[in-house]
Amino acid sequence: MGHLDHAAFGWLTPALSYVMACIGAALGLRCTVRALAATGRSRRNWLITAASAIGTGIWTMHFVAMLGFSVTGTEIRYNVPLTILSLVVAMGVVGAGVFAVGYSKDRGRALFLGGLTTGVGVASMHYLGMAALRLHGEVNYDPALVGLSVVIAVVAATAALWAALNIHSPVAVAVASLVMGGAVSSMHYTGMMAVSVKVVPESTALPGATAMQFIFPLAVGLGSYLFLTSAFVALSPTATEREASASAQRPMEGALQ
Repeated sequence: MGHLDHAAFGWLTPALSYVMACIGAALGLRCTVRALAATGRSRRNWLITAASAIGTGIWTMHFVAMLGFSVTGTEIRYNVPLTILSLVVAMGVVGAGVFAVGYSKDRGRALFLGGLTTGVGVASMHYLGMAALRLHGEVNYDPALVGLSVVIAVVAATAALWAALNIHSPVAVAVASLVMGGAVSSMHYTGMMAVSVKVVPESTALPGATAMQFIFPLAVGLGSYLFLTSAFVALSPTATEREASASAQRPMEGALQ
């Protein structure tokens, strides 16, 4: 059995992955709140932004954490198409859950179905990302811990959607995002605790890309997207602010006439 190290760089990768999960959750929650206050095309656009933010945050959290993953006795590489597919799955399934909540009239049913769909999607992203691993050996999983990680993912996703429906103040959203970041990170490391590797030394080169060749640049790019989108959302006026501005302009327009 190969020795697994989940934090080869110390607390750097766990801490950074938690920060990325929190940023994705915060941005997603704020965009969902904006969407619920909007109508038509604006609602759709806010929900798309929310889904991309949450999906990107979860994916970035996973692979930033994987930068610190190592196995004694073998190098690790990643299958590029499978890794990209895991990102697409994360955004697509989170989008399904967010749109279910954003457009359904029965909020309770939408919350249940959206939380279940999104949670299973998050878990699918995690294990699809793990399937992209290429190493000299055999990867096995503890079924009980795998099941627990899926349960954590579903609970975390349901809590996130509930927060989007019921929490509106910036401070409350910030607190909810910290909790959500912890829940998503817990799901990841629970899933990683389920992993065991039987190393089979070989001299042949592994296919795929190393983490620094592929994962790191992509994670930096997606992280930059999250930061820039967060700035855009923070600077965009809310529906209440737009209404207040319009109300303030009406008396001025009347006086000019």
